Amino acid sequence: MGSASVLQGRIIAAHGRHYTVEMPDGSVRKCFPRGKKAGAAVGDHVIISPQGKDEGSIDRILERRNLLYRSDDMRVKQFAANVDQLLIVVAPEPLFSDDLTGRALVAARSADIEPIILLNKADLEASLGQARGRLDKLSKAGIRIIELSAYAPEALRSTLLPLLKDRCSLLLGQSGMGKSTILNALVPEAGAHTQEHSQALGAGKHTTTSTRLYHLPQQTGDIIDSPGFQAFGLYHLTATDIERGFPEFADGIAHCRFYNCTHRHEPGCGVLAALERGEIAQERHDLYKRILAENEAQGRY
Repeated sequence: MGSASVLQGRIIAAHGRHYTVEMPDGSVRKCFPRGKKAGAAVGDHVIISPQGKDEGSIDRILERRNLLYRSDDMRVKQFAANVDQLLIVVAPEPLFSDDLTGRALVAARSADIEPIILLNKADLEASLGQARGRLDKLSKAGIRIIELSAYAPEALRSTLLPLLKDRCSLLLGQSGMGKSTILNALVPEAGAHTQEHSQALGAGKHTTTSTRLYHLPQQTGDIIDSPGFQAFGLYHLTATDIERGFPEFADGIAHCRFYNCTHRHEPGCGVLAALERGEIAQERHDLYKRILAENEAQGRY
């Protein structure tokens, strides 16, 4: 295959096995992977073979800096590749899940992606205190938390745009947290659909069905919107990866008696000692043990 018959581009949208690839000149092509296995993700740089005027086939995925994804015993779900930071959107209403938020943080750190939690709907003062209290243990663990309201778009932009400049950021969150409204405030032409969350279900209705990358109109930088999620398996992670997802364990790990300590029952464990002293939140250690047990049950390591 001659060099004139191939092109390099970047995937900016994915829906099943259908991909939109943006070319260096700003044009786009609808592309499909060769063979049965897809494997590509939004944010990937790819080599394609043009087909007709505006289509093509994906021949090769170029080397990635990282890939954020979740996995369980049923499937693997890729979110995005080559991401600089993960913006995890939570809100006081509907009730966000500590478990899912914690798992997203573990996934980010295992992929060397900087996580930031966006506490949206900060205008809901009646329920804001409870949300702050639940996030306090993450703040103490060194996770950055930013409060904002998607219904105050000017203030939101002044807060977030400096963080997004020259970076590729992934928006992630459970349904109903206001993720699409945040996107609309940052990229008005995205036209993302928003929906009131279902009071009957106590959870948001899925409004985003595919993953898409948008260029920020006000400045350089990209933001990727992804579908809401109600599960976050981490079966692909090793025990060491899981450890890294809990930054507050680091000091304790340095004082563990055994190099292969699992931080669950071993004598001389620095993490358990820190837990006993109240330096590590019990809920965080419980999450660590759940993830570890799930992966061990699958024979992951």
